[in-house]
Amino acid sequence: MIRIEPSYTSKGFSTSKNGPTLSPIVIHYCSGGMIEGMNLNCNSDSANEFCTSRNHRKTRIALYSHDTMGLGHVRRNLLIAKALANSALRPEILLITGAPQATAFSLPGRTSCLALPSLRKESTGEYRSHYRGVSLRSLIDFRSGTIRTAIEEFDPDILIVDKVPRGALRELDFTLEFLRGRNRTTCILGLRDVLDEPDVVKREWKSDSLEDVIRDYYDYIWIYGDPRIYDPVQEYEFSPSIAEMVTYTGYHDQRLRLSKITKHEEMGPFILCLVGGGQDGARLVETFARCIPPPETQCVIIAGPFMPRHAQRRLERWATRYQHLKVLDFLAEPASLLNQATRIIAMGGYNTICEILSFQKPALIVPRVVPRREQLIRAERLRELGFVDVLNWDDVTPETLTRWLHEEKQPPQINGKIDMKGLERIPQFLSEILSNTCSETQSSI
Repeated sequence: MIRIEPSYTSKGFSTSKNGPTLSPIVIHYCSGGMIEGMNLNCNSDSANEFCTSRNHRKTRIALYSHDTMGLGHVRRNLLIAKALANSALRPEILLITGAPQATAFSLPGRTSCLALPSLRKESTGEYRSHYRGVSLRSLIDFRSGTIRTAIEEFDPDILIVDKVPRGALRELDFTLEFLRGRNRTTCILGLRDVLDEPDVVKREWKSDSLEDVIRDYYDYIWIYGDPRIYDPVQEYEFSPSIAEMVTYTGYHDQRLRLSKITKHEEMGPFILCLVGGGQDGARLVETFARCIPPPETQCVIIAGPFMPRHAQRRLERWATRYQHLKVLDFLAEPASLLNQATRIIAMGGYNTICEILSFQKPALIVPRVVPRREQLIRAERLRELGFVDVLNWDDVTPETLTRWLHEEKQPPQINGKIDMKGLERIPQFLSEILSNTCSETQSSI
């Protein structure tokens, strides 16, 4: 068993005399409960349908995402939280996220959100403190201690960790050691379909002892994808013991939530351009803004909350100049707009691809290639299957985008070809886990 050495110290977090004072942001949505300081316990009058070892209380599920670049990780966890909240489980949920912007999202009932002080990931892949005068080490220590305290107080039956087994810069080490020592929380590692190029993933997992950590501190691995599209077990050469922990959930069908959200105002025909959080999407949206759409068709851009301010101002000026162009800074819930669009031009993040496949829209993908190449790998696999078109960054010009917009395109037919039942299966998987845990607890009494 690998021994995790926690980096957090009980001295807590300190800043320079004139530096910022950091604290986690707790947004509370759990009806009937109270949050006082770091006490994240939530109470509900509803009876738990599943037996647990903790006085038959309601099931508690915590979801962690490190969120150092964009909003993809927390958006994925939020979709899972909504699927769980609307299931027969009806659990109490704690979202732990490294994206303060997550507080702008609408949370489901019985859900609380703990937003950690943010890290910044550079294009080189290196992490930086987001705060002047606060060292990276101090920030990680603070985040690590906050996560540990939140998990101890919330006392989850299930912990789902998105993508990074040890958290950003090993900030979960302290928490994982605590949970395994207490031995009453089932830990699940959730992985997107593609992590990066195989050589990169194998090197990173080896250098960080991730297979040992997963064996020692996790009970299951969920892959949010379909092995017919991309099979991480084969591509990354997981060892037999790790492969045995894997379950493929399927991709996340975004249509399931349309009935739960406010519909966007009706528009005429329009092409939608998406760039995720927007931190590296300025070139694509600016090029899109200068293309010529088909007659009677608008061009709509969702810039994203992280797009540089100078690029946003330029887009706003162009929108006042061109009647066919509309710019939206940020939409917490873009599904309704995607459903209305006639075509989509986008970067190739996991959630965006799920939306494109869910609504079966003709799409041109311009995938990010730094600091990771997962978007390119995913886009090329889908292009091989005829579901999307792909354009490399070197070829992104107003002329190439205009040409694609005027080409005849048919919606991708994915029925039976891609497993999109992830959000339906996850509550079922958790019900089985909780039932098995109940049986094991009762048999040991």
